[in-house]
Amino acid sequence: MSIPAAYIGVILIWSTTPLAIQWSSDDVGFLFGITSRMIIGVLVGLLIAGIFSVRLPRHADACRTYLAAGLGLFFAMTAVYWSSRFIPSGWMSVIFGLAPIITGVMATLWLAEQTLTPARITGMLLGLAGLAIMLLGSQQLGHNANYGIAGMLFSVIAYSASAVVVKRIAADVPALATTIGGLVVTVPLLLLLYILTGEPIPAFIPPRAAASILYLGLIGSVLGFALYYYVLRHVDATRVALITLITPIAALMLGHFLNGEVLQTEALIGSATILSGLLLFEYGQQAGKWVRDALIG
Repeated sequence: MSIPAAYIGVILIWSTTPLAIQWSSDDVGFLFGITSRMIIGVLVGLLIAGIFSVRLPRHADACRTYLAAGLGLFFAMTAVYWSSRFIPSGWMSVIFGLAPIITGVMATLWLAEQTLTPARITGMLLGLAGLAIMLLGSQQLGHNANYGIAGMLFSVIAYSASAVVVKRIAADVPALATTIGGLVVTVPLLLLLYILTGEPIPAFIPPRAAASILYLGLIGSVLGFALYYYVLRHVDATRVALITLITPIAALMLGHFLNGEVLQTEALIGSATILSGLLLFEYGQQAGKWVRDALIG
């Protein structure tokens, strides 16, 4: 598969995921939404693997990869679904946009892919400043919005750690196998959490929630994660996380036009600040080199 095509596919899927997550939990509860999604995902994944004879390697590195991917999915996605009850879908994507910064720090410590230059440190500070601005604006959403922001931050950390660990293991495992293996780890944990919380199974699932669960299970889980792990195998972890530089803008617009979410001034300023920090984090050093070369030339 073309790496650019897979990269664009991840962007499109991740742009629509926050809103679909909110819709999938309407009147059924967030745990039912995420658990049913992941069950559909693992069943479809196993079916596809059987049809196309995709084997799931079982050597030590492969098992470690499945565990790292599965734990990352469990903690990151559970936190995302829980947070979706308190903040708009567009905010979820914007906060998740901090992933390149957190991934960059982890990659520096664990993968030696980069160093924390002054430009990267400045970008990190801008990202934190943008988050602070959004925290100020969250007061208009109610006190519980702080819980949603905290939950999304936890999700970003779990996602970033999982991506870096999978990259560090560097197992020769097909992307689809990594996706299925991760889901096989995630689903039992979600079922256990569902049982322990005592959340009832809904007697009726609204059509929009059902459609969203199916979309997330078929596209968001199987195709989305398969494309993600495919890109992750061929691109530096920080470049993969750069996807979250693009998706917040699309997610904010989708939330506004399709879900009636208000585009608050603080949210727009905070989003712009976070995205500016990400641009500086990724390209600040390179831009500085271009300027120096231009001046010298």
